[in-house]
Amino acid sequence: MRAALVARLEAGGFVAAGEEADELLARAAGDAARLEALLARRLTGEPLAWITGSVTFCGVRVGIAPGVYVPRWQSELLAERAAARLPDGGTAIDLCTGSGAIAAVLRARRPGARVLGTEVDPASVACARANGVEVLAGDLLDPLPPALERAVDVVAGVVPYVPTPELGLLQRDTFTFETALSYDGGDDGTTHLRRAIAGAPRFLVAGGALLLELGHGQPERLEDDLARAGFADARVLRDEDGDVRGVEATLRR
Repeated sequence: MRAALVARLEAGGFVAAGEEADELLARAAGDAARLEALLARRLTGEPLAWITGSVTFCGVRVGIAPGVYVPRWQSELLAERAAARLPDGGTAIDLCTGSGAIAAVLRARRPGARVLGTEVDPASVACARANGVEVLAGDLLDPLPPALERAVDVVAGVVPYVPTPELGLLQRDTFTFETALSYDGGDDGTTHLRRAIAGAPRFLVAGGALLLELGHGQPERLEDDLARAGFADARVLRDEDGDVRGVEATLRR
């Protein structure tokens, strides 16, 4: 059964056919009719995590509801760097938390810290809360209470950063299932990134960290914004292939 399932997934163009087959088999739990229904959904391009109900992110299992943005492996570097900057007993904010994946990793790595997520999409708010994440509904930093001003050690997030003109270049089935809400970053992709940079100092402690996922060419566009907001020691986060994955900066003391 597994070999036939792998072959059908490979024929559908799925490069990790073996891993996907194992997840579908586990989800079907021996029910052949259910397996066929799950496979049919996957062959349409529907995200695997919507079908199986979860994804592993930085070794943490995160529940994913249909319609909610699926965290990508490319964001794991950002999550681990955010955890490294979060003190035991500190406070972190995960902007645009989605399913709560980054927040869940921070909680797993720093059990004594307080971790909050912010999220504008109601379905994502419900999903993150189902994953045990404390979520404030609202846009970026807007829902944070005054009590958190100058009290946060880490602000991190995967905010939308794809330039609007490049949305059409994303994988062809992306918007068959997902909405542009999780991707559209404005004309050059930095609209929401700039808002996060400008707003973070209100809440960060001196020496606190800002970590944002972004794409090629965007760190250079944000250098002046970071400096104006009072950030120093900005460094570009790159994966093992040298591709840009994010920026990390420290609020001046």
